[in-house]
Amino acid sequence: MSELIVSRQQQVLLLTLNRPAARNALNNALLTQLVNELEAAATDSSISVCVITGNARFFAAGADLNEMAEKDLAATLNDTRPQLWARLQAFNKPLIAAVNGYALGAGCGTGIGCAMWWLPEENARFGLPEITLGIMPGAGGTQRLIRSVGKSLASKMVLSGESITAQQAQQAGLVSDVFPSDLTLEYALQLASKMARHSPLALQAAKQALRQSQEVALQAGLAQERQLFHLAGGNRRSS
Repeated sequence: MSELIVSRQQQVLLLTLNRPAARNALNNALLTQLVNELEAAATDSSISVCVITGNARFFAAGADLNEMAEKDLAATLNDTRPQLWARLQAFNKPLIAAVNGYALGAGCGTGIGCAMWWLPEENARFGLPEITLGIMPGAGGTQRLIRSVGKSLASKMVLSGESITAQQAQQAGLVSDVFPSDLTLEYALQLASKMARHSPLALQAAKQALRQSQEVALQAGLAQERQLFHLAGGNRRSS
């Protein structure tokens, strides 16, 4: 069975991580499949929004530590995952994560870097537990989490390895809503369908502006927003 289940609901692409025995750990094969599907969706005009989900217990348990342990120094230095993370982050359309259970390590840091809209169920947990394994976050978690939840909470999560609940994540601004476990995916798909009714170019421009707000100084971000505003407005007038 495929480790990534791909389905469509009109203009919404649904990607389901499917490595239950490995707690949906993101090995290179699964990460490559995920990136390839998103890059194909990025150029497919019939797709406006993407939803990613896992199973009832795990959204994603982070990187595949068994795979990492098999790498020697040369393989580690030439690891392709940083390039895969960058390609994932470059996805230009709205990306919603319907989270049941745990989103840990790379499964948490990757979503933050991709400007995912986290929609967790009430028992979901988010964390960067790498420090408890004698390592540290390596998928951007130390740089991205602090921009989402602030220095104090990010430092606590990274340095203690403790996870936070969905309710704590909501209070910190990491997630917007928390849902009963049996409604999370349903609501995520409803939200995606609502988004998909909007102008595709406007959606992409707005996502780009939101992402830039986390990466550039305010004045540069305002200038970029204005350019994107004119781009989206010009497209509307010409359509």
